[in-house]
Amino acid sequence: MNPQPLDRRAFLRTGLAAAAALALPDRGFATPALRPASPIRVRGRVTARGRGLARVAVTDGLDVALTDADGRYELVSDAARRWLSLSLPAGHRVPVSETGTALLHRPIRPGRGGEMQAAFELEPIPGGDERHALLLLADTQTEDMWEIGRLMDETVPDVRQTVRSLGDVPVLGVACGDIMFDHLELYPEYERAVAAMGVPFFQVVGNHDMDFEGRTDEASTATFQRHFGPGHYSFDQGAIHYVVLDDVFWHGAGYLGYITAEQLTWLAADLERVEPGSTVVVCVHIPVMTSQHLRRGEERPSLGGAVMNREALWRLLEPYDAHILSGHTHENEHVFEGGVHEHVNGTVCGSWWAGDICRDGTPNGYGVYEAHGAELRWRYKATGRDAAHQMRLYAPGSDARAPDELVANVWNWDPEWSVVWYEDGERRGAMARRVGLDPRSVVEHTGSELPPHRPWVEPVPTSHLFYAPVSAGTGRVTVEATDRFGTAYAESIEV
Repeated sequence: MNPQPLDRRAFLRTGLAAAAALALPDRGFATPALRPASPIRVRGRVTARGRGLARVAVTDGLDVALTDADGRYELVSDAARRWLSLSLPAGHRVPVSETGTALLHRPIRPGRGGEMQAAFELEPIPGGDERHALLLLADTQTEDMWEIGRLMDETVPDVRQTVRSLGDVPVLGVACGDIMFDHLELYPEYERAVAAMGVPFFQVVGNHDMDFEGRTDEASTATFQRHFGPGHYSFDQGAIHYVVLDDVFWHGAGYLGYITAEQLTWLAADLERVEPGSTVVVCVHIPVMTSQHLRRGEERPSLGGAVMNREALWRLLEPYDAHILSGHTHENEHVFEGGVHEHVNGTVCGSWWAGDICRDGTPNGYGVYEAHGAELRWRYKATGRDAAHQMRLYAPGSDARAPDELVANVWNWDPEWSVVWYEDGERRGAMARRVGLDPRSVVEHTGSELPPHRPWVEPVPTSHLFYAPVSAGTGRVTVEATDRFGTAYAESIEV
């Protein structure tokens, strides 16, 4: 159910109080936010080439310990905690499993006397990682081997080509939730795809990645955690601090977008060591906020369509240049709320592997985020298309509500873009942006019989459509879209 305002204020106060309690001087060990009922003392060392690394964070998902000058840490945990995680420091390679998934965690398994040892040995990156790239793969969402085949035959080679095009920089991957479509026994096939892509991958919990027979939120991620470890953690690359959160709250009969008090408490402690003004990137599955409900004429987002306690997260991110990367909606948009830039990414599977577009006309694909120091740049990569493919044009008559206008779908548009049109080489001016339905999605997705693979898919209104009244007698129309970074893309159509 939708939390009442009083409950949400109380929740926020709890999270902020925990943040204040954890804002303690570094003493090389953690002060627990709560006194553990069955304490476990975890000790260890974080090293690179045999030398200790100072001020590296190690966490049990609630409390955070920092290593001392010799790389040693001590953390008092609890028998109820499942994982010990390292927040990878900048300049070091991501440790990976045999299949290439990130391996920054250890199971908490105390020995005699409630003691545990856990060491982390890291490998420096030659040349550093001030320049690096992150590939955001939202909703691979495979349900059977036919869809696994498309993932392997279409997405994997495309990712490999993108990695080659990025040159000699470290590249990371993030599977941004809904890795599976309920059939969790297929996780090994996803791991096979990761191994084939050849870059280390981090995983985010999605609403289709859960054990639905679990009666609690904790029980719902048992299979996910067996394969990939904890649902929330952080790591650094270059000057950027990355955070992964689980914002899918399972209540035993369904889910809603919600970030637990445990995660907010941990995040407050995790961010204590991040310099204000730094670039922070948070990866979640369900968007913290979207405009989907507004485009549909609805008063508020659905319980499963946005994060209900989003203000608590926004408050913690206020001191930073924060970006949120999400998926879930099978469309692409940029949202500017709460002082944060949220990138709601189009999906690898498009409309659940029905054809090759999402419900808003965005091609099947993934986000490419390139870091140069603290600066982050991004673009959308359509699977199987050149990197310059950033729009689709429709001749006049394609949109029944605007029969005399040309339509351009510029799927990665944000307010810093400009979109203009030319008639037979002559510049005519800026195109008008309006909410509408992508004409191709209307043809391929409308009605109970279409698309054949997923007949329940329907077009959704999108706000990245642009319209232009084309003059009579025009032969060729060109649309030029320039992104916020000054890169211009052009497409032409004969009318």
